[in-house]
Amino acid sequence: MSKTSKKEASAARKARVEEMRRAEKARERRSRIITITLSTVIVAGLVGWGGYALNSANEKSEQQAAEAKKPVQGEKTWEAKKLTRNHVQGTVKYAMSPPVGGDHSQAWMTCDGSVYTEAIPNENAVHSLEHGAVWVTYNDKAADADVKTLGDKVSKTPYSLMSPAEDQSGTIMLSAWGRQLTVDKASDPRIDQFFTKYVQGPQTPEPGAACSGGLTAS
Repeated sequence: MSKTSKKEASAARKARVEEMRRAEKARERRSRIITITLSTVIVAGLVGWGGYALNSANEKSEQQAAEAKKPVQGEKTWEAKKLTRNHVQGTVKYAMSPPVGGDHSQAWMTCDGSVYTEAIPNENAVHSLEHGAVWVTYNDKAADADVKTLGDKVSKTPYSLMSPAEDQSGTIMLSAWGRQLTVDKASDPRIDQFFTKYVQGPQTPEPGAACSGGLTAS
């Protein structure tokens, strides 16, 4: 091969090598662009989802707060100042049945999701209401399935208790301090509303007071 041919071949190899280098650099640039683009899209998506989730959580909290402020349709209320809170011994004659407040026993009824199968003393249950508990009572008109459904709900709800009360006028009654609701079925949506509103609700005279360690059924 002549010197001229060798030079031409060498120049051609260099040109091919340079072209391959340029092609490799171009591929690297494309890869970087694609990686940056995908990362930007992913980050934007995560930020967007995070914002959506945060807004959804805020909206849910606002809705729950709004629901909690709404009165429970059909509930009865008593003025707090008319419900005395003295600790007394013996039985108390209450103006309503089941009672929703008034003088009561020094011992509260254990109310940390407690389901009692026999009637409990009013005087102890009222003390539980003072601590922010919701008391579910029912008479013999309540269906067995409803009693079970309510018992399951109460057993999962701290600051609540449940017991039979044959002398009450309503089939199923929910009581909190100064508040009471009567329903016929456990499926009534007002039950959930009552629990949400009054378990440790704003009506509670002694919020945060214990519901455990009180009197239990014998």
